Amino acid sequence: MDSKRVLRSTLATMAAATALGATTMESATPAHAEAHPHAARAGAHTEGDPTVVHENVWQAPVVRVRTWRTAARPRVVKRLRAADPRSRNKEIALDHVVRRSWSYRQFQCLDSLWTRESNWNHRAYNSSSGAYGIPQALPGGKMQGAGSDWRSNPETQIRWGLIYIKGRYGRPCDAWGHFQAHNWY
Repeated sequence: MDSKRVLRSTLATMAAATALGATTMESATPAHAEAHPHAARAGAHTEGDPTVVHENVWQAPVVRVRTWRTAARPRVVKRLRAADPRSRNKEIALDHVVRRSWSYRQFQCLDSLWTRESNWNHRAYNSSSGAYGIPQALPGGKMQGAGSDWRSNPETQIRWGLIYIKGRYGRPCDAWGHFQAHNWY
C-alpha cells in the first residue's frame, strides 16, 4: 500500500469511529466481545489467538470505500467572458445597475439603448459625430470626469454613462424612450 492509501484508510477509520461516538477506549465497545465472552475475563490466556479481543482494546469498525464509475461525460460549459468582451461589458453594467437599486427592466432598457449606440464596444467611434465608447459620449473626452482611463476601460465608460442617464433622464428606460422617439439620447 502506498502512503496516500494508508492515510486515507486511517482517516476514514477515524471518521467512522468519531461518527459512531467511540472516541475513547472507555466508551468503545469491543467489536467481538459478545462473540468471545471469555476474552474479557481477567487472567484469560488469549495471547496467541487472533480472534480474541482483549479488554480495553478498541477495534475499529470496518469501513469500505468504493468508487462509483459512470459512462456519462462531463458537460463542458463555454465561458463567454473571455471570448466575448460585449458579455463582460454587460456584466459590468448589470452590476452597476444593481448597485443603484434599479430593476432588471431598467437593465433591459439600458441593454437596448447601448446595443443600438455601440453594440457594447468600448472602442466604438463614430467618425461623423466624434462620439466614443459604449455610451457614445459626444465628445468622448467628457468621460474623463469618470476616470483618466476612459478610452480603454469599459467600466469607466459605463460608470460615466449611467451618471449621464441619471442626471438627464432619471432612469435607463426613460433614456431608451427618448432614443426611440428622437433617435438620440
